[in-house]
Amino acid sequence: MLKIEHIGIAVRDLAAANGLYEKLLGAAPYKEETVESEGVKTSFFENGPNKIELLEATTTDSAIAKFIEKKGEGIHHIAFAVADIHAEMTRLREAGFTLLNETPKRGADNKWVCFVHPKSANGVLVELCQDIVAENTNS
Repeated sequence: MLKIEHIGIAVRDLAAANGLYEKLLGAAPYKEETVESEGVKTSFFENGPNKIELLEATTTDSAIAKFIEKKGEGIHHIAFAVADIHAEMTRLREAGFTLLNETPKRGADNKWVCFVHPKSANGVLVELCQDIVAENTNS
């Protein structure tokens, strides 16, 4: 793992949360997008070398909707940038971690992503992220 790529925060109302984080960080989000496959609308903020992703559910059965229903708004996941998501997934599986997907899937911010189950990471949902443009063609 190269670095923390971003911290994901589940929110009920993305527009309201964007306003709050604009005031908090002193900058507007640099990107907003909807990820239909995950049932979320996201926005990304940069703060120095760090990024924050705000996530609002677009469907009632999405992981974010279920998270907010169970735990309320707050930190949802920590994402780590990786150079080779396939190799990192293999390494983590071999180390005994439970992955939530068998192969990387397209996520927000032009990334391939894979999630590590919180039960195998002390209650923290971990996301692996690799830039799609940096990926080799073996996928």
